[in-house]
Amino acid sequence: MSSSVSPLAPKTIPDMPVIAGIRLATAEAGIRYKNRTDVLLAVMDKGTAVAGVFTKSKCPSAPVEWCRAKLKGGKARALVVNSGNANAFTGKTGRASTALTAKIAAKAVGCSESEIFLASTGVIGEPLDATKFDGVLGRLAGAADPGGYLAAAKAIMTTDTFPKVATATVKLGKAKVTINGMAKGAGMIAPDMATMLSFIFTDAPIAPAALQALLKSGVEDTFNAVTIDGDTSTSDTLLAFATGAAAEHGAPRISRASDPRLKAFVKAFNQVLANLAEQVARDGEGARKLVKITVEGAKTKASARKIAMSIANSPLVKTAIAGEDANWGRVVMAVGKAGEPADRDKLSISFNGIRVARSGARDPDYDEAQVSEAMKAPEIAIRVSLGLGKGRDRVMTCDLTKEYVAINGDYRS
Repeated sequence: MSSSVSPLAPKTIPDMPVIAGIRLATAEAGIRYKNRTDVLLAVMDKGTAVAGVFTKSKCPSAPVEWCRAKLKGGKARALVVNSGNANAFTGKTGRASTALTAKIAAKAVGCSESEIFLASTGVIGEPLDATKFDGVLGRLAGAADPGGYLAAAKAIMTTDTFPKVATATVKLGKAKVTINGMAKGAGMIAPDMATMLSFIFTDAPIAPAALQALLKSGVEDTFNAVTIDGDTSTSDTLLAFATGAAAEHGAPRISRASDPRLKAFVKAFNQVLANLAEQVARDGEGARKLVKITVEGAKTKASARKIAMSIANSPLVKTAIAGEDANWGRVVMAVGKAGEPADRDKLSISFNGIRVARSGARDPDYDEAQVSEAMKAPEIAIRVSLGLGKGRDRVMTCDLTKEYVAINGDYRS
């Protein structure tokens, strides 16, 4: 966890409303770091629905495997998250650690181990000593508070420089429902489902299958459209919990994601996901520029996504942005290598609204001084027009600075 906050951090942190049926608490368990909170316990009321999406890495962490198996039950009573140790690539020891953590949590909360969900973030390959949770989780269960979202977001940080939280309130039927979310992630971010770790809570009465469908759909243009360094984590976990408490105030019980009464809720739900995803991009390790890349005129949306990701993951593009250099040649390179339909002679490129290339060549009105000034902005918008079709997509990333190398070179030190 960095001592200096990213210059791209949001200027304000939202007040996080209480959600009936959710209580949070944090503590210092001494997992890796001293004198900092590193464990979060979220306690949910009976009947809370759960949904989740996880990394597609072929080397998933033990907590990811645990959650995948328990997700079939559709119900959750507690979430345990630790920072400092990912419990990934830890073999039988890692699986034993997840089982022991769940056993301790289940005893603390008073539920079945199948209703416990786990997530870990931090160093890969080091055994996690789950005995450190013994006693700690019991105290947390007794101290859990409905308003502990900001403290919870801080407890799960690793190289993050600021806690990431978002909230939205919307009408569902006759009732007001709330959606709260938190996330952590600053490096090893090229999600193939979600992000490093993210958790969404709501009091909406939504059945597990419907919640799962909403979540799977919601990540595609939010977390899955963010990259920091092109590396997909072994620990990617996004869990959503719906307590259903708003049913007491007139919210209808939803069993299908296609229910038309969900329209406003889905929009708000996706806004929370999008807000958190942008905060991850803003907190990229060593980042000084937020970069939004739009590709239009592609054959399909999927083709536009691949091209946009090729640009966003290019070290040459990202270092040029760090150097405030509108080097469109590197963007051309990234478009060309993406393996998607493209026509060099139809290609146009702009930086922050200033067109630098048109019809496969430098724009005749190009002004180096004007573009150089635009590149000093903290947010850079790159727009690529392919002129081939109606496919369009947008992704977010950040620049690549010397500090990224320093952070990751010293990560285990």
